[in-house]
Amino acid sequence: MTSGLRACLPIAIAVQTALPCIAAPALLAQEPLRVFISVDMEGIGGIGTAAMTSRSGKDYALGRELMTAEVNAVVAAVFEYGPAEILVNDSHGDMQNLLHTRLDPRVEYIQGNIKPLGMVQGLDRSFDAAIFLGYHARAGTENGFLAHTGSGSVKGLWLNGVEVGEGGLNAHFAGALGVPVILAAGDRTFTEQFGALVSTRTVSTKDAVGSSVARLRHPEVVREDLRAVLLEALADLENASAFNVTEPVTVRIRFATTTRANILLAIPGMRLVNGWTVEYEAESMDRAYRMIRLMYKYISW
Repeated sequence: MTSGLRACLPIAIAVQTALPCIAAPALLAQEPLRVFISVDMEGIGGIGTAAMTSRSGKDYALGRELMTAEVNAVVAAVFEYGPAEILVNDSHGDMQNLLHTRLDPRVEYIQGNIKPLGMVQGLDRSFDAAIFLGYHARAGTENGFLAHTGSGSVKGLWLNGVEVGEGGLNAHFAGALGVPVILAAGDRTFTEQFGALVSTRTVSTKDAVGSSVARLRHPEVVREDLRAVLLEALADLENASAFNVTEPVTVRIRFATTTRANILLAIPGMRLVNGWTVEYEAESMDRAYRMIRLMYKYISW
Protein backbone atom coordinates (compact mmCIF):
# COMPACT_ATOMS: atom_id res chain seq x y z
CA MET A 1 0.00 0.00 0.00
CA THR A 2 1.43 3.38 -0.94
CA SER A 3 1.77 6.17 1.57
CA GLY A 4 -0.87 8.15 -0.34
CA LEU A 5 -3.43 5.36 0.03
CA ARG A 6 -2.55 4.95 3.73
CA ALA A 7 -3.21 8.62 4.23
CA CYS A 8 -6.61 8.41 2.51
CA LEU A 9 -7.79 5.26 4.31
CA PRO A 10 -8.62 6.82 7.74
CA ILE A 11 -10.60 9.55 5.97
CA ALA A 12 -12.54 6.99 3.91
CA ILE A 13 -13.31 4.91 7.01
CA ALA A 14 -14.40 8.02 8.92
CA VAL A 15 -16.71 9.09 6.09
CA GLN A 16 -18.19 5.61 5.76
CA THR A 17 -18.79 5.42 9.52
CA ALA A 18 -20.46 8.81 9.54
CA LEU A 19 -22.76 8.12 6.60
CA PRO A 20 -25.43 6.20 8.63
CA CYS A 21 -25.55 9.07 11.11
CA ILE A 22 -25.94 11.57 8.30
CA ALA A 23 -28.48 9.50 6.41
CA ALA A 24 -30.67 8.54 9.39
CA PRO A 25 -32.33 11.95 9.92
CA ALA A 26 -32.96 12.23 6.17
CA LEU A 27 -34.60 8.81 6.12
CA LEU A 28 -36.71 9.66 9.15
CA ALA A 29 -37.78 12.91 7.53
CA GLN A 30 -39.00 10.93 4.51
CA GLU A 31 -41.15 8.53 6.54
CA PRO A 32 -44.60 8.81 4.92
CA LEU A 33 -47.46 10.46 6.76
CA ARG A 34 -50.53 8.27 7.20
CA VAL A 35 -53.62 10.29 6.38
CA PHE A 36 -57.27 9.19 6.64
CA ILE A 37 -59.91 10.95 4.54
CA SER A 38 -63.63 10.51 5.24
CA VAL A 39 -65.71 12.00 2.44
CA ASP A 40 -69.43 12.74 2.62
CA MET A 41 -71.32 14.38 -0.25
CA GLU A 42 -73.72 17.11 0.89
CA GLY A 43 -70.91 19.53 1.71
CA ILE A 44 -68.85 19.01 -1.44
CA GLY A 45 -68.11 22.19 -3.42
CA GLY A 46 -70.54 22.63 -6.31
CA ILE A 47 -73.36 20.49 -4.88
CA GLY A 48 -76.43 22.64 -4.28
CA THR A 49 -79.49 20.36 -4.23
CA ALA A 50 -80.48 17.08 -2.59
CA ALA A 51 -80.95 15.53 -6.05
CA MET A 52 -77.23 15.84 -6.73
CA THR A 53 -76.53 13.54 -3.78
CA SER A 54 -79.01 10.79 -4.69
CA ARG A 55 -78.35 8.02 -7.19
CA SER A 56 -81.78 8.62 -8.81
CA GLY A 57 -81.49 12.41 -8.77
CA LYS A 58 -80.79 14.97 -11.45
CA ASP A 59 -77.07 15.69 -11.88
CA TYR A 60 -75.99 12.91 -9.49
CA ALA A 61 -73.35 11.97 -12.07
CA LEU A 62 -71.99 15.52 -11.84
CA GLY A 63 -72.09 15.30 -8.06
CA ARG A 64 -69.90 12.20 -8.19
CA GLU A 65 -67.43 14.00 -10.44
CA LEU A 66 -67.28 16.98 -8.07
CA MET A 67 -66.80 14.68 -5.08
CA THR A 68 -63.98 12.79 -6.80
CA ALA A 69 -62.26 15.99 -7.93
CA GLU A 70 -62.36 17.43 -4.40
CA VAL A 71 -60.79 14.32 -2.93
CA ASN A 72 -58.10 14.34 -5.61
CA ALA A 73 -57.31 17.99 -4.90
CA VAL A 74 -56.76 17.20 -1.22
CA VAL A 75 -54.71 14.10 -2.03
CA ALA A 76 -52.52 16.14 -4.39
CA ALA A 77 -51.90 18.68 -1.62
CA VAL A 78 -50.84 15.94 0.81
CA PHE A 79 -48.34 14.55 -1.69
CA GLU A 80 -47.19 18.07 -2.52
CA TYR A 81 -46.21 18.36 1.13
CA GLY A 82 -44.35 15.06 1.18
CA PRO A 83 -44.50 11.24 1.05
CA ALA A 84 -47.77 9.81 2.33
CA GLU A 85 -49.99 6.77 2.68
CA ILE A 86 -53.62 7.80 2.23
CA LEU A 87 -56.81 5.86 2.91
CA VAL A 88 -60.07 7.30 1.51
CA ASN A 89 -63.37 6.11 3.00
CA ASP A 90 -66.55 6.82 1.01
CA SER A 91 -68.98 8.02 3.68
CA HIS A 92 -72.20 9.02 1.90
CA GLY A 93 -75.40 7.01 1.51
CA ASP A 94 -74.61 3.61 0.03
CA MET A 95 -70.95 4.63 0.23
CA GLN A 96 -70.14 3.90 -3.40
CA ASN A 97 -70.26 7.40 -4.81
CA LEU A 98 -66.66 8.23 -5.63
CA LEU A 99 -65.53 7.40 -9.15
CA HIS A 100 -62.78 5.21 -7.76
CA THR A 101 -61.14 4.47 -11.09
CA ARG A 102 -60.55 8.21 -11.37
CA LEU A 103 -59.15 8.64 -7.88
CA ASP A 104 -55.47 9.42 -7.55
CA PRO A 105 -53.84 5.97 -7.98
CA ARG A 106 -51.64 6.55 -4.93
CA VAL A 107 -54.58 6.16 -2.51
CA GLU A 108 -56.43 3.16 -1.15
CA TYR A 109 -60.23 3.34 -1.11
CA ILE A 110 -62.97 1.75 1.02
CA GLN A 111 -66.26 1.36 -0.84
CA GLY A 112 -69.63 0.09 0.43
CA ASN A 113 -71.78 0.75 3.50
CA ILE A 114 -72.19 -2.60 5.24
CA LYS A 115 -69.36 -1.82 7.62
CA PRO A 116 -69.51 -1.53 11.43
CA LEU A 117 -67.66 1.80 11.62
CA GLY A 118 -69.37 3.56 8.73
CA MET A 119 -67.80 6.94 8.06
CA VAL A 120 -64.61 6.12 10.01
CA GLN A 121 -64.05 2.58 8.76
CA GLY A 122 -60.32 1.94 8.48
CA LEU A 123 -59.25 4.68 10.90
CA ASP A 124 -56.89 3.44 13.61
CA ARG A 125 -54.06 4.64 15.84
CA SER A 126 -51.48 4.31 13.08
CA PHE A 127 -52.73 7.45 11.32
CA ASP A 128 -51.07 10.83 11.80
CA ALA A 129 -54.09 12.90 10.74
CA ALA A 130 -57.71 12.74 9.65
CA ILE A 131 -59.52 14.95 7.13
CA PHE A 132 -63.30 15.30 6.77
CA LEU A 133 -64.64 16.43 3.38
CA GLY A 134 -68.18 17.15 2.18
CA TYR A 135 -69.70 17.28 5.68
CA HIS A 136 -72.92 18.93 6.86
CA ALA A 137 -74.52 20.23 10.06
CA ARG A 138 -76.30 18.05 12.59
CA ALA A 139 -80.01 17.20 12.59
CA GLY A 140 -82.33 20.10 13.35
CA THR A 141 -79.76 22.83 12.65
CA GLU A 142 -81.22 26.06 11.30
CA ASN A 143 -79.74 27.04 7.93
CA GLY A 144 -77.78 23.84 7.65
CA PHE A 145 -77.71 22.56 4.07
CA LEU A 146 -79.37 19.11 4.04
CA ALA A 147 -78.61 18.87 7.76
CA HIS A 148 -79.11 15.47 9.39
CA THR A 149 -77.35 12.98 11.66
CA GLY A 150 -76.84 9.52 10.23
CA SER A 151 -80.32 9.22 8.79
CA GLY A 152 -83.75 10.81 9.03
CA SER A 153 -84.55 8.47 11.92
CA VAL A 154 -82.19 10.37 14.26
CA LYS A 155 -83.46 13.66 15.66
CA GLY A 156 -80.62 14.22 18.12
CA LEU A 157 -77.38 12.57 19.28
CA TRP A 158 -75.41 13.33 22.46
CA LEU A 159 -72.06 11.97 23.62
CA ASN A 160 -71.27 12.58 27.29
CA GLY A 161 -73.94 15.27 27.32
CA VAL A 162 -72.67 17.14 24.23
CA GLU A 163 -74.91 17.23 21.16
CA VAL A 164 -73.05 16.20 18.02
CA GLY A 165 -73.65 15.55 14.35
CA GLU A 166 -71.77 13.19 12.10
CA GLY A 167 -68.67 15.39 12.22
CA GLY A 168 -68.68 15.55 16.01
CA LEU A 169 -69.29 11.81 16.30
CA ASN A 170 -66.39 11.07 13.95
CA ALA A 171 -64.12 13.56 15.74
CA HIS A 172 -64.85 11.72 19.00
CA PHE A 173 -63.85 8.44 17.39
CA ALA A 174 -60.63 9.90 15.99
CA GLY A 175 -59.90 11.60 19.31
CA ALA A 176 -60.20 8.37 21.26
CA LEU A 177 -57.50 6.97 18.95
CA GLY A 178 -55.28 10.02 19.44
CA VAL A 179 -55.66 11.09 15.80
CA PRO A 180 -56.19 14.85 15.19
CA VAL A 181 -58.67 16.14 12.63
CA ILE A 182 -56.54 18.69 10.79
CA LEU A 183 -59.11 19.86 8.22
CA ALA A 184 -62.90 19.75 7.91
CA ALA A 185 -64.88 21.09 4.95
CA GLY A 186 -68.58 21.56 4.27
CA ASP A 187 -71.27 24.22 4.25
CA ARG A 188 -70.66 27.31 6.38
CA THR A 189 -73.11 26.26 9.09
CA PHE A 190 -71.26 22.96 9.45
CA THR A 191 -67.84 24.63 9.66
CA GLU A 192 -69.08 27.02 12.36
CA GLN A 193 -70.74 24.22 14.30
CA PHE A 194 -67.77 21.87 14.01
CA GLY A 195 -65.25 24.62 14.71
CA ALA A 196 -67.03 25.39 17.98
CA LEU A 197 -66.48 21.79 19.08
CA VAL A 198 -63.10 20.86 17.59
CA SER A 199 -59.95 22.96 17.35
CA THR A 200 -59.06 22.56 13.69
CA ARG A 201 -58.90 24.31 10.31
CA THR A 202 -62.04 24.47 8.20
CA VAL A 203 -63.02 25.41 4.65
CA SER A 204 -66.53 26.58 3.82
CA THR A 205 -67.82 25.32 0.47
CA LYS A 206 -71.24 27.02 0.35
CA ASP A 207 -73.89 28.93 2.29
CA ALA A 208 -77.27 27.38 2.94
CA VAL A 209 -80.39 29.18 1.78
CA GLY A 210 -82.80 27.54 4.19
CA SER A 211 -82.38 23.77 4.46
CA SER A 212 -82.47 22.55 0.86
CA VAL A 213 -80.81 25.20 -1.32
CA ALA A 214 -77.23 26.43 -1.35
CA ARG A 215 -75.40 29.52 -2.54
CA LEU A 216 -72.32 27.91 -4.02
CA ARG A 217 -68.70 28.88 -4.21
CA HIS A 218 -67.16 27.67 -7.45
CA PRO A 219 -65.67 24.19 -6.92
CA GLU A 220 -62.32 25.26 -8.37
CA VAL A 221 -62.10 28.06 -5.81
CA VAL A 222 -63.01 25.59 -3.06
CA ARG A 223 -60.26 23.23 -4.18
CA GLU A 224 -57.71 26.04 -4.18
CA ASP A 225 -58.71 26.93 -0.62
CA LEU A 226 -58.51 23.30 0.47
CA ARG A 227 -54.98 23.01 -0.92
CA ALA A 228 -53.79 26.19 0.80
CA VAL A 229 -55.36 25.42 4.17
CA LEU A 230 -54.24 21.80 4.13
CA LEU A 231 -50.63 22.74 3.39
CA GLU A 232 -50.75 25.08 6.40
CA ALA A 233 -52.20 22.31 8.54
CA LEU A 234 -49.56 19.79 7.49
CA ALA A 235 -46.75 22.27 8.15
CA ASP A 236 -48.20 22.74 11.66
CA LEU A 237 -48.97 19.07 12.26
CA GLU A 238 -46.74 18.82 15.34
CA ASN A 239 -49.04 21.30 17.09
CA ALA A 240 -52.27 19.53 16.12
CA SER A 241 -54.09 17.86 18.99
CA ALA A 242 -56.68 15.11 19.00
CA PHE A 243 -60.13 15.80 20.40
CA ASN A 244 -60.25 14.91 24.08
CA VAL A 245 -62.63 12.02 24.81
CA THR A 246 -63.65 10.73 28.23
CA GLU A 247 -64.42 7.02 28.47
CA PRO A 248 -66.74 5.32 29.24
CA VAL A 249 -69.04 7.17 26.84
CA THR A 250 -72.67 7.93 27.58
CA VAL A 251 -74.69 7.80 24.35
CA ARG A 252 -78.12 9.40 24.11
CA ILE A 253 -80.19 9.28 20.91
CA ARG A 254 -83.56 10.80 20.13
CA PHE A 255 -85.45 9.03 17.35
CA ALA A 256 -88.30 9.98 15.04
CA THR A 257 -90.55 7.22 16.39
CA THR A 258 -91.37 5.81 19.81
CA THR A 259 -91.47 2.31 18.34
CA ARG A 260 -87.77 2.28 17.52
CA ALA A 261 -86.91 3.48 21.03
CA ASN A 262 -88.97 0.68 22.53
CA ILE A 263 -87.43 -1.99 20.32
CA LEU A 264 -83.94 -0.87 21.37
CA LEU A 265 -84.75 -1.67 25.01
CA ALA A 266 -84.07 -5.30 24.07
CA ILE A 267 -80.35 -4.40 24.16
CA PRO A 268 -78.92 -5.08 27.66
CA GLY A 269 -78.08 -1.84 29.45
CA MET A 270 -80.30 0.35 27.24
CA ARG A 271 -82.42 2.87 29.17
CA LEU A 272 -85.51 4.76 28.09
CA VAL A 273 -85.19 8.50 28.77
CA ASN A 274 -88.57 9.41 27.27
CA GLY A 275 -90.82 8.09 24.51
CA TRP A 276 -88.38 8.96 21.72
CA THR A 277 -85.04 8.88 23.52
CA VAL A 278 -82.74 6.10 24.75
CA GLU A 279 -79.45 6.17 26.62
CA TYR A 280 -76.60 3.69 26.78
CA GLU A 281 -73.20 3.64 28.46
CA ALA A 282 -70.40 2.21 26.33
CA GLU A 283 -67.05 1.19 27.80
CA SER A 284 -65.17 2.79 24.90
CA MET A 285 -65.70 5.16 21.97
CA ASP A 286 -65.21 2.24 19.61
CA ARG A 287 -68.06 0.35 21.27
CA ALA A 288 -70.19 3.50 21.36
CA TYR A 289 -69.73 4.11 17.62
CA ARG A 290 -70.67 0.55 16.71
CA MET A 291 -73.77 0.70 18.90
CA ILE A 292 -74.88 4.06 17.45
CA ARG A 293 -74.57 2.72 13.90
CA LEU A 294 -76.53 -0.39 14.84
CA MET A 295 -79.32 1.66 16.43
CA TYR A 296 -79.96 4.07 13.56
CA LYS A 297 -79.04 1.96 10.53
CA TYR A 298 -79.78 -1.70 11.14
CA ILE A 299 -82.87 -1.46 13.33
CA SER A 300 -85.99 -0.05 11.66
CA TRP A 301 -89.35 1.33 12.70
